[in-house]
Amino acid sequence: MPSGRPVKAIVIGAGIGGLTCAVALKRVGVDVEVYERATELREVGAALAVMSNAVAALAALDIDLGLDERGRAVESFTIVDRRGRRIRDLPFGEVCDRVGARSFCLSRADLQQALLARLADCPIHLGATADGFETDDEGVTVRFTDGRSARGDVLIGADGFNSAVRRHLVGPEKARDSGYHFQLGIVPFRHPALPPGGVRQYWGDGQRFALIDLGHGRCYWWANMSNHVPAPDRVKEALEKTYGNWADEVRGAIEATPQEAILTVPSHDRPHLEQCGDGPITLLGDAAHPMLTTLAQGAGMAIEDAREIQRV
Repeated sequence: MPSGRPVKAIVIGAGIGGLTCAVALKRVGVDVEVYERATELREVGAALAVMSNAVAALAALDIDLGLDERGRAVESFTIVDRRGRRIRDLPFGEVCDRVGARSFCLSRADLQQALLARLADCPIHLGATADGFETDDEGVTVRFTDGRSARGDVLIGADGFNSAVRRHLVGPEKARDSGYHFQLGIVPFRHPALPPGGVRQYWGDGQRFALIDLGHGRCYWWANMSNHVPAPDRVKEALEKTYGNWADEVRGAIEATPQEAILTVPSHDRPHLEQCGDGPITLLGDAAHPMLTTLAQGAGMAIEDAREIQRV
């Protein structure tokens, strides 16, 4: 590591994990630059969970993102059948009390904005697609497709499921397909079946649906369907047909969501890596350990990774 100057970290990827890592490293005096392949930081994605493990990691980093104001703390978690008949109540509140940290649900855009606000003057370079890496005794050089390059003491690959940094470390890999994909939506929606702070999962034969209170009168929902993806202009129609005989609140949430507000995402992962780094290069979040959407831990594990990287 350098003497007489701060350590410099290059972070590839300006998603939740990359931004959290940048905030965490800056708090301990590391010089950070973030490079993102997108040409603008758009408010993409639907919503996500920041579970107790991630909230505890943020507290350890001394980072307050105002999660209680931006989203909604989870107060209850109920599993029901497709008609809304209760199968089981999970003791979610008790577990959160036991571990000493609450869990929150909020939009990805709100979490992104909270992190960007805390990055202040940290350089974020857009339109930068990583193309190659070279290491030596002094650190690492990153090359980008547009001819740019960046030099740092360490390189953190936070560039998601199709990580260029991971590909550089382990070579080409084939994704493991779960056999289904997800439709996601956020919509102003209230229903007596969904209490404040409530999470309700509806289980049917080969199908699942979830309603989640985000606070501020907003509801986040997700639905899983087989890998036959309908045309973009037929997604809502396919959902209404698939979930047409489910509970009233399920049908109501779908009906209230405009076609253009429904996001379709794949559900896949990759085999676990025994080692997520090599020398001055390491991976974070989905680049290191992608997981299925139903685990609701993608953002949370990326936040935990940022905590571990800061400690190193």
